[in-house]
Amino acid sequence: MTSSSYEAEARELLAEFPVVDGHNDLPWAMREKARYDLDAVDVAGDRTGELHTDIPRLRRGGVGAQFWSVYVPSDLGPEENAVAATLEQIDFVGQLLARYPEDLAPARTADEMEAARAEGRIASLMGAEGGQSIANSLGTLRALYDLGVRYMTLTHNHNLRWADSATDEPRVGGLSAFGREVVREMNRLGMLVDLSHVAATTMRAAIEVAEAPVIFSHSSSRAVCDHPRNIPDDVLALLPANGGVAMATFVPKFVLPDAVAWTQAADENLRAHGLHHLDTTPAAMRLHEQFEAAHPRPVATSATVADHLDHMREVAGADHVGIGGDFDGTAFTPSDLPDVAGYPNLLAELRARGWSRADLAKLTWHNAVRTLRSAEDAARGLRARRGPSLATIERLDGQHQA
Repeated sequence: MTSSSYEAEARELLAEFPVVDGHNDLPWAMREKARYDLDAVDVAGDRTGELHTDIPRLRRGGVGAQFWSVYVPSDLGPEENAVAATLEQIDFVGQLLARYPEDLAPARTADEMEAARAEGRIASLMGAEGGQSIANSLGTLRALYDLGVRYMTLTHNHNLRWADSATDEPRVGGLSAFGREVVREMNRLGMLVDLSHVAATTMRAAIEVAEAPVIFSHSSSRAVCDHPRNIPDDVLALLPANGGVAMATFVPKFVLPDAVAWTQAADENLRAHGLHHLDTTPAAMRLHEQFEAAHPRPVATSATVADHLDHMREVAGADHVGIGGDFDGTAFTPSDLPDVAGYPNLLAELRARGWSRADLAKLTWHNAVRTLRSAEDAARGLRARRGPSLATIERLDGQHQA
């Protein structure tokens, strides 16, 4: 049978076990498009062609919980402050939840995720994408946790003084002493350590020091597509003992080998016109369209993503896989996963490949909820044994060298 034969079954399963998506960049997209003005861009209506995300399509896609990324770039200019920009992102998520309370439910715990599901609302959590958001300060890390941030990606596209990124030249060989202290303090708080975007050495170092499950909020398999943003098999194999979850992304340049070189060329085209390679504004998309007309783009599909999930399940096990689409954080998406309404297509593809209903329910809902709950349980024990860390990067790593 073809995957389309399983679409009704996929939708029925999602009604009971909706998707927990690990990463969505709607907050930054709203900053870029409308400076957070929900009167100008009201996501209660269908914004197809403008955004990947709105409430009607979240509903059609069977999304039951969303980690909203409170991302800020790791290369902000000197006139901008990463902590302040992160706070603006958090503020926007608060505005979003206040405006649409019938659809979106604030959630900080696994219990609150389950309560939102029971109410038929979409549990809304936050994840900070990149340790630049804490400015080398554990006090700032704790403040973000108190504001509701429930994961932090250790790096974004650039190294930090204390952690190596997957897409930068190695600097500290994974994590510095302060970097390891960041992981320990996140575990004490109950904030999930997110290892998307980090170097493989950083992944291994973080899992070694971790006292709670880790996540990959939006990363796929490096064995299937050899991109540094993906997860090597030896790291996937560590997840059962750690208890964490790897949430496969849909970004074509991370999942489709033929798309890697094409995307590099398309990114260079943007930079040649003075634009950031992650820019998704209308001007940037027009440049992309012109480039694509001259150089046809390799197109990923739900089958491409399913290839990754098949392999990730084989290596890590069905209890340690999830979904993190990265919608509104990428210029391109798979043809049949164009936006947040597309999740049923992926589940139908996996069901056609023989995934059981039980394994699909783990993929969509159970694994992510269990991982957050396990981090909460670990934090209770750690807080009973130690107080807030007062460590500084200067004391642990020495004075900064330019």
